[in-house]
Amino acid sequence: MQTRYATNPEQIPGFDTAALRDRYLVEGLFVDDGATAVYTHHDRVVLVGVKPVSGPVTLPPYPEIRSDYFFEHREAGIVNVGGSGRATIDGESFEMATGSCLYVGMGAASVEFESDAAAEPARLYIFSAPAHTRYPTTLVPAGGGIRRELGDPLTSNRRTLNQYIHENGVRSCQVVMGVTELHPGNMWNTLPAHTHDRRTECYLYFGLPDEARVVHILGEPTETRHLVVANEQAIIAPSWSVHSGVGTASYSFVWAMAGENQSFDDMDGFAISDMR
Repeated sequence: MQTRYATNPEQIPGFDTAALRDRYLVEGLFVDDGATAVYTHHDRVVLVGVKPVSGPVTLPPYPEIRSDYFFEHREAGIVNVGGSGRATIDGESFEMATGSCLYVGMGAASVEFESDAAAEPARLYIFSAPAHTRYPTTLVPAGGGIRRELGDPLTSNRRTLNQYIHENGVRSCQVVMGVTELHPGNMWNTLPAHTHDRRTECYLYFGLPDEARVVHILGEPTETRHLVVANEQAIIAPSWSVHSGVGTASYSFVWAMAGENQSFDDMDGFAISDMR
């Protein structure tokens, strides 16, 4: 498990590209037969990538979280961005097709992931936050939950937003999670750009061709920077940072938040004309 310490907006002007990538970009999440983790002190979120290839992969009790097992004091949302597979939680199996989302509640002691033998390996993206009570483990199929159609082809941001874990859907202590799919020919996500000073949000970009990239905008609205992001890389967006991007091809992304509340619409938008 890699540790990323919290940052504040006053540091942004002094960061070069390497410093920005070290603090906010998560690369190499999906390693064959591994469970790669990053712990950020922004809202104490943990990101994990699991890629079972030759057999099942068990989620370990990382020593950095000081727990006997991963979910002793935590909950998580999990989205499969790879081939079909399954998650086994305390002996109960959940089939996870591509794009499906699984909420795992606090107290799950045994967690194992496996890929279907005839398919490409599953790639399970885990977004975890501290929890204070137990909610039931719940599977949402790809495209399930609440669907919202947003944007306009004229502004290149027509997209379908799938809300999976949220205050009016699958219950959690503080995790909010979903998947946004850009329609073909559309490249901009999350317009207008916004902050929500009460939550940390992380993006995992996926479905992006190998040669394509997303230019992700971060920082305060009046002091923005950018990161060039490849397929299946994640961004940590502190509560004070905008998070928006434009791709060289259409793509999808997993968005997930944790913090003060679970209201999806609790955000402060900024017109592109006001950003610098």
